[in-house]
Amino acid sequence: MGVVIESFVWEPTSSVFVFFLLSTFLSILLLPYFSKTRTFGTFDHTVSASFARFQRWFLAIYTLSSVMEGLWLVYGESELASYGVSRESMVFYLCVGYSASLVLGPLLGVLSDLIGQKRICLLYCVLHFVVGVWKRITMSPGPWFANVCLSLAALVHSFGFETWLVVEHEKQSQRNDSLNETFWLMTFLESASLIGGQVLANWLADGNVKSGVALSATASIFLSVVAVFCIVRTAKEPVKTLPLRDYSAAFYAYVLGDKRIWFLGTAQACLEFSTGVFWILWAPTIVADGREVNLGLIYPCFLGSRMLGSTVFPWLMSGQSFLRLEGCLVYIYAILGVVFSIVAYDYQEISTLVVLFCLFHGFAGLVLPLLARLRTMYVPNELRGGMISLSQVPANAAILFCLIQRGYSDKIENSTMMALSAVSLFTASGCIYLLRRWGKSPHQDWHKL
Repeated sequence: MGVVIESFVWEPTSSVFVFFLLSTFLSILLLPYFSKTRTFGTFDHTVSASFARFQRWFLAIYTLSSVMEGLWLVYGESELASYGVSRESMVFYLCVGYSASLVLGPLLGVLSDLIGQKRICLLYCVLHFVVGVWKRITMSPGPWFANVCLSLAALVHSFGFETWLVVEHEKQSQRNDSLNETFWLMTFLESASLIGGQVLANWLADGNVKSGVALSATASIFLSVVAVFCIVRTAKEPVKTLPLRDYSAAFYAYVLGDKRIWFLGTAQACLEFSTGVFWILWAPTIVADGREVNLGLIYPCFLGSRMLGSTVFPWLMSGQSFLRLEGCLVYIYAILGVVFSIVAYDYQEISTLVVLFCLFHGFAGLVLPLLARLRTMYVPNELRGGMISLSQVPANAAILFCLIQRGYSDKIENSTMMALSAVSLFTASGCIYLLRRWGKSPHQDWHKL
């Protein structure tokens, strides 16, 4: 008589999703009753009607762009595997994408500052439109071409929209309250949109990856056209008058020549590196030793954690925190370093790993608007795109190095990459500490050339 071994598939319970949903809404709903400032951007009557209209259009455009991003994040290697692409080839295509970001990223940042952020956001939509048309017509993954376009689009997404927002905010001379609110709303809506993109992609796929990719390509084409229409409808931005020679001199003086920008850029690069390592290794770490796990239900937990973490930002800005902005980041980065250190120690309990990864995303959801606010305090708006894209160069280079060493040479282990991420986060904590000691008061904003 044979022995029947029942397989067990680990997945989070429904109570986890209820917890994130209730906690997020309670954090938002209770804020007006406990805030000392009682001013909240969109609901603040001191915000001009023109900026409030721009803010609504901007958040709608940013949500659409995040949904487009989420559509392609769902498939990943499953799309390539459906076409019989080997593991080595997948690593190669991933390296191609990071190489494109490494080489072209700084150029796109400078281009954003020179031609205008609105045009660079249009480029983001064009890249997604091209990928959608390519996949729809060829009905093949086109991995190298698609990876290059999507990598460049993700890079533009990281600085183009934020820079467009702060430039428009400065042009209309609005209070910082409205800008701070938009920062955390961007993180919140991006996370919600990524979940929406996952739901849409899974609904379109319906168990068939190839047909799902084709339908997702059609959806990407439609969303990119709608986003282009919305961007064109927004108010016209002023013509850029800063010549390339003056821009180069200003960038050298105000970015490369300022140690505070170096500290801030290093902290930003460390977060980018650890986030990139996480998205590469989270699934292999959880399914180690052949364990069966429902990854599709764990992925929304991470984004739900980030949504919840982003709602903590307005509490800090409302006067409920006794810590300065940089002081909060010092401790948060240190906590994130501890989280990665535990994972790097080869801990393999699934529930504990999921909790640790949720903690990482929860704190990351708080760090992102905090870093955006620091950039507003220390980086001139005219140089913001170039600074953000330049700070991502060491992160992309480090990830590319790890991919080559792990994917081809097999000289390092997954735990080593996690340990490097932990070291980078501790380094970021030290950089923010130095920024707090050597930087000016956070209440003395400057971003004029």
